[in-house]
Amino acid sequence: MSARTAALRHCQPRLDSMRAGRLLALTLLGLAAWLATFGMPAPALAAAGSAAASSPTALTQQSETLRRIAETGTINLGHRESSVPFSYYDQRRQVVGYSHELMLKVVEAIRTELKLPALTQRLVPVTSQNRIPLVVNGTVDLECGSTSNTAARARQVAFSTSIFVVSTRLLVHRDSGLKDFPDLAGKRVVVTSGTTSERLLRTWNETRGSRLLLLSARDHGDAFQSLEAGKVDAFMMDDALLVGERAKAARPEDWTVTGKPLSDEVYGCMMRRDDPAFKAIVDRTLSQLLSSGEALKIYARWFQKPIPPKGLNLNWPPSEALLKLYKQPSDQPLP
Repeated sequence: MSARTAALRHCQPRLDSMRAGRLLALTLLGLAAWLATFGMPAPALAAAGSAAASSPTALTQQSETLRRIAETGTINLGHRESSVPFSYYDQRRQVVGYSHELMLKVVEAIRTELKLPALTQRLVPVTSQNRIPLVVNGTVDLECGSTSNTAARARQVAFSTSIFVVSTRLLVHRDSGLKDFPDLAGKRVVVTSGTTSERLLRTWNETRGSRLLLLSARDHGDAFQSLEAGKVDAFMMDDALLVGERAKAARPEDWTVTGKPLSDEVYGCMMRRDDPAFKAIVDRTLSQLLSSGEALKIYARWFQKPIPPKGLNLNWPPSEALLKLYKQPSDQPLP
């Protein structure tokens, strides 16, 4: 065998590999051109790419929360114990309410996106004081209750598309003579600790020099019990929560919601910051519920029909601000 023949034989495998690579490239180019012309149009190609990007594997690679949910088959849900009618225990100690029902819709969407046969819900009771720390430290993946979306809180947690609009007002006995915040001078007023109402009333009191006695309660239920027992003269909180507490009273007709609002706020679900893939599923699901009319049906179930534990109808029609939110969903706090 000549040296030239030996060299050619030595190079032959490399030459064959190069020819095969060129043939494969030409074949793929031809297939792509055929699909573009006769088979799959550009929008379908884009949709296929999008579907691949949102596959369970891709989602779990993009989101630490979704990855852990997929691996464990469990999602940790934060809920309130006495935020009637948003998130609270009924007479059987089951968590129910407007916000909780919306959260369960989101959980089902997450299960579907991850293509899980089942998704275990681990319910974690939270308070106004610990709800944000429990989200930040990973104990809770998603909390939907009665948490106002504010710029200060948004520096610690991420907020979903807003789910409700409230105004901060007063709950008083109908014979108290109290009509508005200026009437509180020298009076005892309770708020729930860790809420925006506590901060607002403290600032208002310091600014006006009203010399009211400000007391804090662990949760909304404790605050109303102190009012009902005559230990305080007024309970300041979000109007919808005040209506919910009044519904639990022995004589609901003895209590009235009054006062010009000190603020208007929106509620949102909380989750950890810097997890856009998880937030995208939450926001998309809630926005669909709001704009489709499904959220309004859920609202009617909790605000305009008898609810547990006593079967009382709150008779609280949706405000114009809430109806606007349903039409134009947003995750931004009110200015």
